[in-house]
Amino acid sequence: MEIPPKSPDGSEKSPQSKELLPSNTASTLCISSRSESVWTSESRSKWDIYHKPIIVMSAGAAVFLFGVVIISLSCIQIKNKDIYKMCGPAFLSIGLMLLVCGLVWIPIIRKKQKQRQKSQFLQSLKSFFFNR
Repeated sequence: MEIPPKSPDGSEKSPQSKELLPSNTASTLCISSRSESVWTSESRSKWDIYHKPIIVMSAGAAVFLFGVVIISLSCIQIKNKDIYKMCGPAFLSIGLMLLVCGLVWIPIIRKKQKQRQKSQFLQSLKSFFFNR
């Protein structure tokens, strides 16, 4: 008769009982998943959905306005005129780029929301008809 090996805490466990321990892999995957909306069906507020594009658009508008101020300073001031003429268009272009990215992002999110609603509707129809 073979004696089962003792664990570090002193309790005796067979190798088979160690294999039967429950695994938390599925719950870990759900928790560590990047998009929780796939795993949860609760509805989110408009701010939760659109906060990133709104922040990008706000930052873009601020940088764009800062570029307008710098360009207007290059027309008014005589000192450091070359620096203002170089930096102004750079801030204008960066601000405009961020503003357009935020504006384009919103319709993309709307389209994804519609597709998600359609797929949930189709899944419910499939489960209704095929699970009878």
